[in-house]
Amino acid sequence: MPVCPCRVAPSPAAASGADAAHCPRLLQQSFKRLQDDRPQNLCEFSGKVLLVVNTASYCGFTSQFEGLEALNARYAKRGLVVMGFPSNDFKQEDVDARKTAAVCFNTYGVKFPMFTETRVRGADANPLFAELTRATGNAPGWNFNKYLVGRDGRPIAHFGSTTSPDSRTLVNAIEAALAVR
Repeated sequence: MPVCPCRVAPSPAAASGADAAHCPRLLQQSFKRLQDDRPQNLCEFSGKVLLVVNTASYCGFTSQFEGLEALNARYAKRGLVVMGFPSNDFKQEDVDARKTAAVCFNTYGVKFPMFTETRVRGADANPLFAELTRATGNAPGWNFNKYLVGRDGRPIAHFGSTTSPDSRTLVNAIEAALAVR
């Protein structure tokens, strides 16, 4: 399974015509899915509250996958989508995408969207993380940083690696974002 390039161009469908009118600029891009390497247009998540997380398979925070999946399951019907972006920026991700997929899907039972390995910080950060960093003023300092994005596609907040998925602060922010229509 090939690893996606660091930069992913906006998909033509997402960036043109009526789709662009209903899809926030932040989401007008595609990334390859971890489970099958097929591109997924992020505009599919337009109107949802997103929790965008940079992940790693061999990190002290990897067990957060369980809590992230619990959040996704708990709030999916209300409009939350957790999105995982494996990254080796901190040298804790496998170069073999199949091994990354096994950790996510088999070990932790992840059902939320996971994408292929990408860069999340610095000049080579993928466009999504580059914009999240710019908008919040916080680049990922380590694995399992969390960015909360509102239904309108605007970043709301950044939570560092030590903020667990069951943190009252994070859960309250998610519930507040879900309440906005």
